[in-house]
Amino acid sequence: MAQREIGSVILEVKDISLSFGGVKALSGVSFDVREHEVRAIIGPNGAGKSSMLNCINGVYTPQHGSITFRGRMFGHMNSREVAEMGVARTFQSLALFKGMNVVENIMSGRNLKMKTNIFQQALRLPFGWSAAEREENEHREVVEHIIDFLEIQPYRKTPVGRLPYGLQKRVDLGRALAMEPAVLLLDEPMAGMNVEEKQDMCRFVLDVNDEFGTTIVLIEHDMGVVMDISDRVVVLDYGRKIGDDTPEAVRANAEVISAYLGTTH
Repeated sequence: MAQREIGSVILEVKDISLSFGGVKALSGVSFDVREHEVRAIIGPNGAGKSSMLNCINGVYTPQHGSITFRGRMFGHMNSREVAEMGVARTFQSLALFKGMNVVENIMSGRNLKMKTNIFQQALRLPFGWSAAEREENEHREVVEHIIDFLEIQPYRKTPVGRLPYGLQKRVDLGRALAMEPAVLLLDEPMAGMNVEEKQDMCRFVLDVNDEFGTTIVLIEHDMGVVMDISDRVVVLDYGRKIGDDTPEAVRANAEVISAYLGTTH
């Protein structure tokens, strides 16, 4: 992977513990994410990977530990507040508006950026441009740039429910990019894809990191993908951290091999 300029720490997770009843999902997990890097989180099913992303983007509130983003520590924030800070998220299960077309789905990612209220948006003045119309045009320009970037121009007006799975994943990525996040959390962005679709998504993830300057944190099971595109990898097993290093060092870590990689990988 080509060397990219990595900045200082933008996100720090410190001693995070999360339990559901008597079940520990995370136990004292700490790691940091540096600006402009691609940071992978790996581990077996049930290791706590998605739970960690849910803590970072405000879906879950950990019982112990802290999360600091751009020097600001936050705890009891909801997902919208975290998104307003500059953290966006995609999920394993697509949550697109299947009856809406590609433009409309990606446009929904601009909601946090819109300043006009619902009444202004509903009102169309009989003269000139209303504030809502001007704003909508500005946001649509951003959306059209993302559509061009993700190479989905031919499907702009297609309801996303009619698109192949791999293209729906691109639309999901586009909606997250529309929020203009500083940090983008990707939960298994290549799950369920064939080889060609995975290659395309890898390219887009790296291009997002390079061209948009977006810091990427991703969960991924395909170790070939992780080794190819990640700058650093943190490894979880049964909710605790067992590795945190470069892809090469993690691949050679005996505890990681035993817990996750195994002899078949």
